[in-house]
Amino acid sequence: MIDSYNIYGGDGIDQGSRTQMDNAIALPSARKAALMPDAHLGYGLPIGGVLATEGTILPYGVGMDIACRMRITLAAAHPLMLNVLEGNCPQENAYLDKGLREGTRFGMGNDYSPGERQSHPVMDDPEWDTTPFLRELKDKAWNQLGTSGGGNHFVEWGLCTYNTREYIALMSHSGSRGCGHQVCTHYTKIAKELNPAGELSWLDLNSEAGQEYWHAMNLMGRYAAANHEVIHRNVFRIAGLGRGAHVENHHNFAWMEEHDGKDLIVHRKGATPAAIGDMGVIPGSMATPAYIVSGKGNADSICSASHGAGRLMSRSAAKKAFNWPEWQDYLGERGVRLLQGGLDEVPGAYKDITKVMAAQSDLVDIVGAFIPKIVMMAPPQKRGRR
Repeated sequence: MIDSYNIYGGDGIDQGSRTQMDNAIALPSARKAALMPDAHLGYGLPIGGVLATEGTILPYGVGMDIACRMRITLAAAHPLMLNVLEGNCPQENAYLDKGLREGTRFGMGNDYSPGERQSHPVMDDPEWDTTPFLRELKDKAWNQLGTSGGGNHFVEWGLCTYNTREYIALMSHSGSRGCGHQVCTHYTKIAKELNPAGELSWLDLNSEAGQEYWHAMNLMGRYAAANHEVIHRNVFRIAGLGRGAHVENHHNFAWMEEHDGKDLIVHRKGATPAAIGDMGVIPGSMATPAYIVSGKGNADSICSASHGAGRLMSRSAAKKAFNWPEWQDYLGERGVRLLQGGLDEVPGAYKDITKVMAAQSDLVDIVGAFIPKIVMMAPPQKRGRR
């Protein structure tokens, strides 16, 4: 239990998120905490909340989409290809569109059939066979390998500036899909029975249930990374481009780390690891920049940074507040083509990414930027809950 925590970008953080963090730091095992500038309400721990505990792990401190993560891959193409994204080469542009439309699938219930399953060594991971629960999840995981989910998940082409050069690049946001959700739900139920604290219920890390969750969570991390690898492999292949360097990171996960001389479990729910030299991706919205960052190792933030711009309003509020004509004009003025997406994901539903980045200048260095140009998200009628 602790009595305070550091807040970054405090002026833009709602009282509900602060109250959730106040409740979290009152847990007996809490040792350090921080609230990132993109923070907003979540389940138990707010999204943008970082909580370090000793000897315990909170399934809702990780979140329902375990190992939700970002990836940017640079295209192994000559910089002259950049004018393709500006709409000057219709034929090549059509290939990029085709890559996004056919290289992955969005939304609940839009999985691959057993005959279409994608390949990746993660499906041979022996961890799938360690418990009956994980064995039952394996078929679902295989059918969803290479898919992108709903909500705020996306795959998009853009212009990436990195090491003073410009590239076509692919950026994706997705996680462990339905399997991660089921792992969270299953072990939260157990936690509520063993150590009841509502959505902050915890598992003793040294207990049988705690160890099961720890191993399942890490398997979901490897699965989410494989999911992005398959998406990028397919999109690049269909678009006819070669792949170059990439940057990727989790932002819904728990790590065992040493802080203040103690081994702690650091829950980063909607927060990016930012130890010294950690590379990560912090996105804005479908028409605002994403940033490639390098961590500064700031102990006051528990070596963490935001995971994105953060929602300014709920999905239902965004649908009531906005209309498509105004946002279609907005996207057009910025040279963004939205192939598919919902009104609840327009830029106005999010905080200003430039202000969010300014509020965490002590946490990360910006080393690259990605400007969205062709965006693909879940269709409105197939949105899932993150």
